[in-house]
Amino acid sequence: MLSMTGYGKGEYKEGGIELVCEVKTVNNRYLDVSVKSPRIFTAYDEVIRKTVRSYMTRGHVDVYVSLKDKREKPQNIAVDFALARAYVENAKKIKEEFPELAFDVTVSSVLRYPEVLKADEGEAAADEELLNALKIALEGALARLGEMREVEGEKLKEDMLARVQTIEDTVAKIAERAPQISLEYKKKIETRVKEYLDGVQADEGRLLTEVSVFADKSNIDEELTRLGSHIAQFREICKEPIVGRKLDFLVQEFNREANTTCSKSNDVTITRLGLALKNEIEKIREQV
Repeated sequence: MLSMTGYGKGEYKEGGIELVCEVKTVNNRYLDVSVKSPRIFTAYDEVIRKTVRSYMTRGHVDVYVSLKDKREKPQNIAVDFALARAYVENAKKIKEEFPELAFDVTVSSVLRYPEVLKADEGEAAADEELLNALKIALEGALARLGEMREVEGEKLKEDMLARVQTIEDTVAKIAERAPQISLEYKKKIETRVKEYLDGVQADEGRLLTEVSVFADKSNIDEELTRLGSHIAQFREICKEPIVGRKLDFLVQEFNREANTTCSKSNDVTITRLGLALKNEIEKIREQV
């Protein structure tokens, strides 16, 4: 069983590239991937998401990528001529507006204006060395994440199976108590009839009919059978790695049977046991 929450970190340090990937996951009904990385990795965004999807099926996933590129390589500088032209034209307009000012615009001054010169990151998509480093670090982080999810999942599994055992024990107590309800009801109604009739013999047939109707209304055999089946299914599902949706549905079924048991029993003892049953089911639901 895998938990939905976890953390993993992967690193790549080779050939002047120092790249770190961190992956954090929390609960979410669907798979939602958020990537925070330097602009140079924009071309690799889908590679990152595809890699995450190969490891995860549900949860909110935050991926953090940091890079120190110490490789010696030629830097391509791009000039934004449109922006430079706009700076120069506006400088001329200012000169026209204030003729007393000296017109001191030069090539070197234009080059110092913001965003006129930019490092060309267009070659990032062709940087196979960087892409390889990203894949290694990311897969390492996801592998560590998987290990943590597995450890956490086993703890959750132990906790939920312990609670399922408590549920099974409670269901056994309810099953032991259930047959006594109609017998006690029969004695109670016989006592009341004798009090009302003051020594007159009651109609045994009518009494049996009344008890039979009560027994039918308060019968919880089907609910107990289904609870037993759910318990067995729960234990089988817990053997699988991906269990969230299945257990979520099964816990709803547990709740339905527990509610019906409480409403049909007409018995204080079973109602008390049913509430204890619902309490354990709710704790399992929170873990699921």
